[in-house]
This record gives sequence, structure tokens and C-alpha cells, in this order.
Amino acid sequence: MSEVKKHEVVVRTSNVAKQYGEGEAAVRALNGVSCEIYSGEYLSIMGPSGSGKSTLFNMIGGLDKPSEGSVFVNSVDIAQLTPRELAFLRCHTIGYIFQTFNLITVRTALENVTLPMLFAGTSPDEAEERGAKLLDLVGLGHRLHHRPSELSGGQQQRVAIARSLANNPAIILADEPTGNLDLKTGQEIIDLLRHLNEDRNVTIISATHDHKMLDVSDRIFHIRDGQLAKIETKEELALTGHSAQL
Repeated sequence: MSEVKKHEVVVRTSNVAKQYGEGEAAVRALNGVSCEIYSGEYLSIMGPSGSGKSTLFNMIGGLDKPSEGSVFVNSVDIAQLTPRELAFLRCHTIGYIFQTFNLITVRTALENVTLPMLFAGTSPDEAEERGAKLLDLVGLGHRLHHRPSELSGGQQQRVAIARSLANNPAIILADEPTGNLDLKTGQEIIDLLRHLNEDRNVTIISATHDHKMLDVSDRIFHIRDGQLAKIETKEELALTGHSAQL
């Protein structure tokens, strides 16, 4: 696509604020963030520790609720959903990838990938078949029956990526997906996410400190002091040689 992949808006925030605590001890982690994220886009949310980056990420994923404002996923205000409705959204619309992998240690790679399908009502036979295909997709077709302790960090993250795709989500939220990996393995994970973004048209939203993400991102949201301070496109980054920093 040309400058930015502008299809329909899949995520929109409107004046989102988040405050933790009350009175003098109150911390305002977000302070009026409004943005739009497009279908099929690879977006990175960047900012220093304490900037509100992870809080915005959690709001988008329905992992936390705003103190003020609204978060819309596919035009649905997710703060207004019941716990059951929110669980359905998380199961079917959003896939999650975490820095610490969050795999079940006593389960095999295949079992970790199939669990979300079973929770969604998929039959065991179909879940196993789809799970094996997803693990093959991420390069682990030969490791189906290995437990996390028998896999490297990069392989565990690949299992986590396969799991995030279990129920064919439209959006994948990746929280520091390269944070616990060495440089080479981190680059492999970034390339894999970009491949999935391009081939499956999955919207990737990544909260990251990793500047290698700049090479694959369509846009970068820079968060500072709880606010969306700057938005950069891939073309703007190319012109500045990745030197544009806040």
C-alpha cells in the first residue's frame, strides 16, 4: 500500500484516560488519548517506561478499562460489554502475544495452541489439525509434542504466536514480543509477525522498546506522559534514517 494501510478502522480510542489511585497518591497513566488503527496495519506503540504505552495497549486489548473516554473495537465500545461478551471478543477477535510467552509449562506446544480453540467450542480433532498447521506455519511442525522447557526462547515465542492465531483473530496484540530474546531471534520474530501481517492481513499492534520494529511498522505511535505525542509513518522514518526521536 502507499503511505499508510487505510482500510476500515478496527480500533478507535476517544479521549481515553486512566487513573490509578485517588487523591495525592493518584497516578494518571493516560490523559486523553484519541487515535484510529486500520485493518491490516502493522502498528508499533513506543515510549519510555512509565509513559503510558502499556496502559494504552491494555485498553485496546480489553485487559483494562478506561477511567474516562471510550475504546471501540469494530465499532463496539468494549467498556460497555458484559464480562461474558468481553471474553467472547478476546477469544474470537483478538490474539495476544506476551513478552514472557505465558505458555502452560505442563502442556505440549500443540496443546498450548489448541486450548483456545477448545475453549471456543472447536472439536478436539479439528483443533489438533488446525493447531498442527499453525505450528508448521511458524516453523515448529517438528516440535508439536515438546513442552516449553524443551524449547528455546525463540521457539516458545513461536508457539505463543501460533496460539495467538488459534481462532483466526482480526487483531494481534504483541506486548514486547522480542523483549526476552537475543537480537537474532528477535529479528526472526519480527519478520514472522510481518509475514503474518502481510499474508493473512492480520492487524498487528505491538507495544515495544525494540527499534528494529521501525523497519516493519506502517506507523509508530509515540507515547509520552500519558499522551499520544507523535505519529510517524514508515515513509517519514525512511526520510529521516530512523533518527526522528522525541
